[in-house]
Amino acid sequence: MLKRLAVFMGLLMISQLSQAEIKIGVVNIPLLMANAPQAAEAKKRLEKEFSPKDKQLVAQQKGIKNLEERLSRDGLTMTESKKRDLEREIISKRRDAQRAQQEFKEDFSIRRNEELGKMQNRIIEAVKALAEEGDYDLLLTEGVIHASDKVDVTDKVQAKLSTMP
Repeated sequence: MLKRLAVFMGLLMISQLSQAEIKIGVVNIPLLMANAPQAAEAKKRLEKEFSPKDKQLVAQQKGIKNLEERLSRDGLTMTESKKRDLEREIISKRRDAQRAQQEFKEDFSIRRNEELGKMQNRIIEAVKALAEEGDYDLLLTEGVIHASDKVDVTDKVQAKLSTMP
């Protein structure tokens, strides 16, 4: 009889634990990365930082194009040595432009990755803060095939991000 009572009490406790509500949420990180106010600020910083170099590269390309047009326009009337010198100058400037373009791409990529890393850290902070404030048992970010609007907390995280510096 005592054994039966112990088993019954154990089953009763297990059933009560299984009835406890688990709070689950889903966060769409790519949407946050695109819409966060910090993303727009990061984009402005990158544009401001790299705009002068970009303008310089465009001017360099225009200069090469002008030299090529000059060669095609005046090439027949130039002496062989002047024509050869102009061709060498064009080749040299193209090489310099390609090198500068490659450096620009690498520098921009590094800076963009730095800004993305900062954004990801801020998003993680916001998700953790929301989880603590909202008493969530589980927040999922990736690998979710479907989530109903009831469990999608992306808007709440977006609101939290807008209050962060």
